[in-house]
Amino acid sequence: MTDLYKTIQTSSEGIYKEKGSKFLSFAYRVNSEEAIKQHLTTLKKEYHDARHHCYAWRLEPEKTRYRVNDDGEPSGSAGRPIYGQIVSRELTDLLLVVVRYFGGTLLGVGGLINAYRSAASDALDRTSIIECRVYDRLRLEFGYDRMNAVMKVIKDFQLDFEEQKFDMDCSLTLKSWRRQTERVLDSFSKITACKISVIEE
Repeated sequence: MTDLYKTIQTSSEGIYKEKGSKFLSFAYRVNSEEAIKQHLTTLKKEYHDARHHCYAWRLEPEKTRYRVNDDGEPSGSAGRPIYGQIVSRELTDLLLVVVRYFGGTLLGVGGLINAYRSAASDALDRTSIIECRVYDRLRLEFGYDRMNAVMKVIKDFQLDFEEQKFDMDCSLTLKSWRRQTERVLDSFSKITACKISVIEE
């Protein structure tokens, strides 16, 4: 399982021109297909007079979910070269869209591949690439008499709080960097009467 991944820091825009055709590119940091649909809907409304809205996206640290779309361009001439820029920079949680305004001159498949790749690259060149950690979510249940021991582990591993409830007993939801989760679980398991579990997404 990976515990680090790369994505873009902020949204960005780029452009590429070739023989009268204009290729406007847009890069968005996303974490769900719902967010992707919203961005595509917005762009199609704003650039409704454009001939093509081609795109590629990839989600999740494992990089297993992705899609490419040529939107009417010859097969493999738009979505794939856009996706190639995501792959070559090892990015994920990213949507890349290239909107084409046709300039009257056919570019041929080779020309299209170059144009879509160049436009996508320009958008990515205009933002910063950042490295992010992958976190596991942990649920912790314990009595008040274990509070000091629990807080020591939380401090030692610099765990982040997501949720906390203090009733008859204590219940915490914590975020742990995946690289250290096994050691965190081991430390909590050594505290008597402390229940720890990984929350499955």
